[in-house]
Amino acid sequence: MRIHPAGTGIIILLFIAVVLILGTINLIFPVQTFIHYSLYLIGAVFIFLVIRFFRRPDRKTPINDQLIYSAADGEVVAIEETIEKEYFKEKRLLVSVFMTLIDAHINWFPVSGKIVYIKHTPGHFYAAYVPKSSELNERSTIVVENNRGAVLTRQIAGALARRIVCKRKLNEYATQGSEIGLIRFGSRLDLFLPLGTQVDVEIGQHVYGGRTVIGRFQE
Repeated sequence: MRIHPAGTGIIILLFIAVVLILGTINLIFPVQTFIHYSLYLIGAVFIFLVIRFFRRPDRKTPINDQLIYSAADGEVVAIEETIEKEYFKEKRLLVSVFMTLIDAHINWFPVSGKIVYIKHTPGHFYAAYVPKSSELNERSTIVVENNRGAVLTRQIAGALARRIVCKRKLNEYATQGSEIGLIRFGSRLDLFLPLGTQVDVEIGQHVYGGRTVIGRFQE
């Protein structure tokens, strides 16, 4: 299992902190008891979960310019027509995916094309599953355009997710299924698609970035 570079430092610091805490407890209370073993187990599980959170799945996305893939692992929490106010400033089809703590938090490009817009916006840290988080929370917006149309992908921070990693640059060419970045801990990702896009998922469905087809461009 590969680990994302953005998580390496956190994992090392966490491991050191757990070792120091458990070592201090052993120095103060040297006699091993059930409580000691329980703390060892809790520490090991906690480290394992953090390592798993920063896992970097190796996925091969079949390139297809008609298909729009999910940009994140998680649960579909919204499918609706709404006004996108930052870039398009017109009605678009919104598909939102909520990432839980057990999902991989890497984000992938749903389509191939030229990056025509990219912007990081400071904001609040409301729970990511709350609809208003899309407009009020800390977020990073990236728009990819090709001959089929333009797709806006928005990484949204949550109550725990307070760091968005996005190192792509304006005018770069994005390949479908390649990495956009990462959001640390529970968070949300919004896709704004052209009206008339055929949607292939439903509310409550669990999807996988670069693997699950979210929708299809119409001819």
